[in-house]
Amino acid sequence: MPRTQEPGRSWLLRLVIAFAFAQGAVSMARPAVSYRALSLGAEERAIGVITAVYALLPLFAAVPLGRRTDHGRCAPLLPIGVVLIAGGCALSGRAGSLTAMAAWSGVMGLGHLCFVIGAQSIVARQSAPAEQDRNFGHFTIGASLGQLIGPIAAGYVISERDGAMARTSALALLVSAAVAAVSFVSLWRIEHRSTPTARRADPVAKVRVGRILRARGVPAGIFISLAVLSATDILTAYLPVVGEHRGIAPATIGLLLSLRAAATITCRLVMTPMLRVLGRTALLTTTCLLAGMLCAGIALPVPVAALAVMLAVLGFCLGVGQPLSMTTVVQAAPTEARSTALALRLTGNRLGQVAAPASAGLIAGVAGTAAPFVMLGALLFAAAGLGVRGGCAGNAEATAAVPAPRPRRRPVDRNRT
Repeated sequence: MPRTQEPGRSWLLRLVIAFAFAQGAVSMARPAVSYRALSLGAEERAIGVITAVYALLPLFAAVPLGRRTDHGRCAPLLPIGVVLIAGGCALSGRAGSLTAMAAWSGVMGLGHLCFVIGAQSIVARQSAPAEQDRNFGHFTIGASLGQLIGPIAAGYVISERDGAMARTSALALLVSAAVAAVSFVSLWRIEHRSTPTARRADPVAKVRVGRILRARGVPAGIFISLAVLSATDILTAYLPVVGEHRGIAPATIGLLLSLRAAATITCRLVMTPMLRVLGRTALLTTTCLLAGMLCAGIALPVPVAALAVMLAVLGFCLGVGQPLSMTTVVQAAPTEARSTALALRLTGNRLGQVAAPASAGLIAGVAGTAAPFVMLGALLFAAAGLGVRGGCAGNAEATAAVPAPRPRRRPVDRNRT
């Protein structure tokens, strides 16, 4: 009988391809939304609000979707997510007001949440514990590929010459809707119906959210994921604003964002040997510290070449947090509530995506467009502090060391007999 967790199965490749197109659509749409909002007269604070609304609907929907996935199949969430992403992108391109753009941005965010919860739950169910770091790393390569291609495509389509930004940003949003629809090609036979845990959970024995959050490793994993995703999100939304103030063309901004994504892909390709050499605690701590310093450094008026180097190193560092936080949360949570735990992690992500851009908008309105990056640096320093304390990595690493406790009890038993 074939084992669903066996490595190298085509389901993971198809999932990565589908995620690359879905994430590519979102990564193309996010800067396009910022540019279209600017063309409609938005200021920094309005950009922050629109960026925050993207995460507002998912903030309330994540846990119910995770509960549903714990007690049923994951695959139906994938096409639902694609439809919502494509619809949100297309309707954002047709919107003529900032309010409408914010609303359709929220629909896009809800679609992304549906897709990600379904996809992460599939990876968790169909991967053996020893393979989860690797499989989650490969899964997030799909996100990085989308983040690599999306901003380049957006920068190529969007032009600010001759007052064309309103038209070209709308075109970029319509193109991103078409990109999202392409992911339907890979959405077949991804979830194995014979997966043992797919229908094992009993709705009566529902694990309380408080119990999940009290599991050692879950809160730290959620916060580290929140910090890393907030950094990626604000980079995507606010680098175009920084570019406008520093006279950097949209095409160059797209290339810079894609350079960061390419570095993230490189990081995830070499994550397994890095874990073997450094261990999870040291790797998370070091990368969060370095990412915090680089985020704060973006606030400085450096040349474009120096900014490119900083974003490349920053992208490499940010590539660590997401897959390792997924593994940490999955291994720390009760087996029958893994999808809910992943949904709580995504809730933390969305909370960060609501609070961080809104705070960034306020800070940018008062202290300038580069100030939000200083805030990101402080957030990542706090995440590094959690890594130093071992709250995130310790649980997963302790889980792997199964044989240690039992040999210590044997000499005691022998002395008593």
